[in-house]
Amino acid sequence: MNQVITFGEVLMRLSPEGNKKFIQADKLEFYFGGTEVNVGISIANFGENVKHVSCISNDFIGDTAIAYLRKFGVSTSAIVRSNRPLGVYFLEVGAVMRPSSISYNRSHSSFSEIEPSMVDWDKALRKGKWFHWTGITPALCKGGYETLKAGLILAKEKGMIVSADPTYRKGLWKYGENAKDVLNDLMNYSTIFIGGINEINEILETNFNDSNDDFIEASKALINKFPSIEKVFDKIRTAINASWHKIRARMWNGKEFRETTDFEITHIIDRIGTGDAFAAGLIYGLQKFDDYKSMEFASAACALKHTYEGDVNYATVDEVMGILDGNTSGRFNR
Repeated sequence: MNQVITFGEVLMRLSPEGNKKFIQADKLEFYFGGTEVNVGISIANFGENVKHVSCISNDFIGDTAIAYLRKFGVSTSAIVRSNRPLGVYFLEVGAVMRPSSISYNRSHSSFSEIEPSMVDWDKALRKGKWFHWTGITPALCKGGYETLKAGLILAKEKGMIVSADPTYRKGLWKYGENAKDVLNDLMNYSTIFIGGINEINEILETNFNDSNDDFIEASKALINKFPSIEKVFDKIRTAINASWHKIRARMWNGKEFRETTDFEITHIIDRIGTGDAFAAGLIYGLQKFDDYKSMEFASAACALKHTYEGDVNYATVDEVMGILDGNTSGRFNR
């Protein structure tokens, strides 16, 4: 009973090399990812037992995606297959004052075919201790919402820890369900909230601002509406430009407010998946450390992800702890 379960779409990312626009490029690099996949692989890189649940294309691209997950030790035993193609997104990586740009091709992907009857949740959760979900999955399709809800109901019955990262993105909700209603429904099965003021305002229809005082009041209001939620964690990003950001975190655990100091990333290699790295660090940390140390670990993991190309955080526990110990000069390890 020590497995972390993630559920969501597996995507292929296509990007020109470096910071080129597509019109400049004559060849592309590809990576596999997806919000929940990124979380799962990162936790596996920390040495934990992880299973990913999804629906993947029944072709050589799907085979390659599954092999990619297995390379990191992520169990794929609960993945089902579809004759539809794997979802794809295209990314132009920005620099300095030029922002990055993303275009998705996932409306008719293999994951869009997911239905509750396709996933044996009792088997998938048999060794589960922790279930992680994000607002991306229920935003994609009704089957994603219904399948996720079925998993969450069983996870709650089994007494699993459930972390929720609502990740509200207005442009994804196209199949007719109301985002607020769906997220409110799913929050009833969650125990850890990973999100900021924007997500809380969307769920509660409130107008809290970004101040620490408002964050505390927003967290209290969230816990009051959803008593199953025990702790609220928020990653704060300050962008100087597309290449230079600062990261810190804050929390309300029902008893106290704490905030970390900033990690400064002065040359971002790849921003994709950094929020997922924070969530993964938090999930790992809360199983090993106290709340504040968990938040520090998550922030350091997030900062490190900015230094890796691709969607996934390749950092190990020792590397994250090295950042927390102040080893941020980038000197050679010999």
